[in-house]
Amino acid sequence: MLEKLKNRWQLETNWDVFVVLFIFSVTGSSTVLIRKPLFHMMGIDGDTSYWIKVPLYLLIIFPSYQVLLLFFGFIFRQWRFVWNFEKKMLRRFGFKNLK
Repeated sequence: MLEKLKNRWQLETNWDVFVVLFIFSVTGSSTVLIRKPLFHMMGIDGDTSYWIKVPLYLLIIFPSYQVLLLFFGFIFRQWRFVWNFEKKMLRRFGFKNLK
């Protein structure tokens, strides 16, 4: 499985694969940790309508994830991989002119 990920992601070592998986894990966990206090500050709780929660989640949390992914990619020395991953993902969302 590691060989398949190394080839697909064009990484050189198993350690690089481990670091990239760790970056995704830390980013996802950090996003969850950010969401609770952020939504609390905005007054959003369990009683708030999904018609309000979902758009706010998409407008606030999704971009936060992207920024945190770049941050952790830089910290853990996988900037090139994470930046290329971001560009690929953003192109799928319609941002065509990313280099």
